[in-house]
Amino acid sequence: MSIEALRAQLPAYARDLGTNLSVVAGETVLSDQARWGCLVASAYAVGEPETLSAIEIAAREAGLSHEAFEAARTAAAIMAMNNVYFRALHLMRSPDYKALPSRLRMNRLAHHPGVETVDYELWCMAVSAINACGACLDSHEAELRQRGVRPIQVQAALRIAAVVSAVGRVLAAESVGRPQFSGI
Repeated sequence: MSIEALRAQLPAYARDLGTNLSVVAGETVLSDQARWGCLVASAYAVGEPETLSAIEIAAREAGLSHEAFEAARTAAAIMAMNNVYFRALHLMRSPDYKALPSRLRMNRLAHHPGVETVDYELWCMAVSAINACGACLDSHEAELRQRGVRPIQVQAALRIAAVVSAVGRVLAAESVGRPQFSGI
């Protein structure tokens, strides 16, 4: 399934999402690898099968390397864990927990062979946005700024995350098969 086929699956009330999906898939402020890796990491974070399948196929057709594909999936997996843990610490008032080591294995966060650190950080940023972890968003945004990434590039990653998340949620909701109401 292509991005266009994915767009065609969206109901009329979500037509803007389809337009936005085409726009972010053609985003030009990110490199091809950064953009497609961000789309893949976001699709894995969302986990909706149709969205994930279409984006995987489109990314492969666009030439995303095996290494970049694996790094994007790794970013989604590691951030799924980290976002829960660090979001909880961020929300808890007691400083006691922040002083403790996390004791969570995350070697793949630091070692992402085959891709540039900036791309990997953008993917972690996108997944952290989907998972609503303010602590991780701040951490990855600071790292990206330190590496010279412009705010418009960070915004592009966030826009990709927002659109992929919304598409996945709509398709998941539509798959429930609820009764149709006339006149609504």
